[in-house]
Amino acid sequence: MTTAASPDAGQPAAATAAAVEESPARCSAEELRGLFLFEKLTDDQLAWLCREGRVVVTGPGPVYTEGEPASALYVLLSGTVVLSRRIGSDDVETTRASDPGVYAGAFYAYLGDRVPQVYNNSMRVTERSRFFVLEAGKFAQLMGDWFPMATHLLEGLFFGTKNTMEAIGQRERLLALGALSAGLTHELNNPAAAAVRASAGLREHVVRLRRKLPAIADGQHDGEVLRLLVTLIDDAADRVAAAPALGPLEAADLEDAVTDWLEDHGVGQSWEIAPAIVAAGIGTDKLDQIAAAVRGDTAGDGPGGGPDLTGALRWLADTVETEQLLNEITESIDRISSLVGAAKQYSQLDRAPYQVVDIHELLDSTLAMLAAKIGDGITVARDYDRSLPRIPAFPSELNQVWTNLIDNAVSAMNGSGTLTIRTAADRDMLLVEFGDTGPGIPAEIRDRIFEPFFTTKPVGQGTGLGLDISFRIIVTRHHGDLRVESVPGDTRFRAWLPLTAVAAP
Repeated sequence: MTTAASPDAGQPAAATAAAVEESPARCSAEELRGLFLFEKLTDDQLAWLCREGRVVVTGPGPVYTEGEPASALYVLLSGTVVLSRRIGSDDVETTRASDPGVYAGAFYAYLGDRVPQVYNNSMRVTERSRFFVLEAGKFAQLMGDWFPMATHLLEGLFFGTKNTMEAIGQRERLLALGALSAGLTHELNNPAAAAVRASAGLREHVVRLRRKLPAIADGQHDGEVLRLLVTLIDDAADRVAAAPALGPLEAADLEDAVTDWLEDHGVGQSWEIAPAIVAAGIGTDKLDQIAAAVRGDTAGDGPGGGPDLTGALRWLADTVETEQLLNEITESIDRISSLVGAAKQYSQLDRAPYQVVDIHELLDSTLAMLAAKIGDGITVARDYDRSLPRIPAFPSELNQVWTNLIDNAVSAMNGSGTLTIRTAADRDMLLVEFGDTGPGIPAEIRDRIFEPFFTTKPVGQGTGLGLDISFRIIVTRHHGDLRVESVPGDTRFRAWLPLTAVAAP
């Protein structure tokens, strides 16, 4: 139709494929001349239209249904038409018009088999209406014979725009991939660097522990003391894993107390040993027991000390630090494995393109991939309904939608705010909502944000296809719906996805 779209919710699905046509009415060249679509045609051309086309009168009901072969062009002469698009299980009204001359149907017939010749919407009439109807083949003939240059220009515009959108869409995906790769590299670099540092430190401690073996072999340590030290070392290793996390002030106070104890007992370089002893959860009371065991008494009276106590505590400290380094390496490797798993889940490289998925796994993998871009200034709140069932979908395409919506929200908040991701059941659909606390979308551009190439970002920073691609993935590809509500401080993009497969992929 030539009228502007005015989305409205929830018209009932068409009951039949086409309305029953009443007896054809007479075609009037003068009536056709009064329509803006035909006002510049010659008398011969108008006569040809009346000869090749027909005027039909239809009662209220469906005229044609979205997805059917586009067999005719319909031009309204009188009455009221309603156009709708299928979204999930609903027919959503897009246009309602009563102006003579508005048209719908097979208006891409002149492009031939290069595009699917199907109706891209459904049309029904709400009252007795008259149409001029021209078969698709005749309309294609008309365009080629009467307006050959215009036809070529329209073909160029249609396919040029289509190719441009595909090229920029590919560029959009590459830009997103580049940003994700940079973020993933950054996220992987941190645990990898930590593992390298811990490995280097571990090597030094293993060397120091190895150098203590000759002293043990020479019998410099009494057997009872040696067994006690081994027991203490085993206990210390367990303590490292189980020791509660200490705050900076609490840890500093304990280290000061242990350092004072070590100095009082003649243990050199006490500041190096104290942090490891505290990390093992060993306090001054336990140190008194160790000192008494090394001296060979149980009273624990007096400062005592000497080489035996120093060697024993250094061995203990080296063992604790070795355990800490091993834990750090394990945590770093686990983090790397988690990031690789998130990347694998995000890309879906080893999965079928269409499958039954847990929507929360897709959301979490996207958040993991975008963690570096989200940054520390933005709080991510997950409000998931974990009872939701798995749904049939194209997961890699949904991840692209989540990436676009999260990226837009992060950009809107400019490094500070709250990103809320909520999932819920909404009738027979699954709802995924992305909320941000940015400045909002101005009302004057809100209706344009899903248009191809429309962007509010500076030149070079946005292609204007992110939301267009997202809309097509949700609505066309998944038979869902994508809408936005926005006020300053509260913008919400809502995506609805069917809980069950609407059609074969």
